Amino acid sequence: MAASPTPITHAAAAPADAGSSGLPQFDTTQWPGQMAWILIIFVVMYVLFARVFVPRMANTIAMREDRIAGDIGDAQRMKARADAEAAAAQQEMADARAAAHRLAADARARAQQEAAASDAREQARLAETLAQADVRILTARDEAMAHVREIALQAASAMVERLTGAVPTVGQLRAAQERIGQA
Repeated sequence: MAASPTPITHAAAAPADAGSSGLPQFDTTQWPGQMAWILIIFVVMYVLFARVFVPRMANTIAMREDRIAGDIGDAQRMKARADAEAAAAQQEMADARAAAHRLAADARARAQQEAAASDAREQARLAETLAQADVRILTARDEAMAHVREIALQAASAMVERLTGAVPTVGQLRAAQERIGQA
């Protein structure tokens, strides 16, 4: 078993002794093969990128741009429609307010007309009641004035009787009353 480690060390040392500088990158004898492989890999990668990867990415980017542009267009159309609907709703609100103001003004005018008509009816009824009261007052005053003469005659008769002790006649009282009315 001890013999096997020695040949491995001799085998590892053999290529180093063959004149290589250690790293394959710095070994100028291997550069032409490395350059050929680099050129082959570069051409393959260039073709893959130019024919496959870049067109797919460009297509994906173009699809995204189209989708974004379509979404922006849809959003603008929706915004325009929403603005139009908002304007229509505001117009409807303004129309409803105007209709409500008209209804309120009509109701107010109708109430004022009804109040004026009711007031006129009440004024007419009150004027009629006052006219009837005036007639009753005048009638009562006339009746009272008719009785005042009688009462005055009775009062004068009672005073004369009390003062003189004699009862005056109706003719004497009327004559006295006429003298007082002429004075």
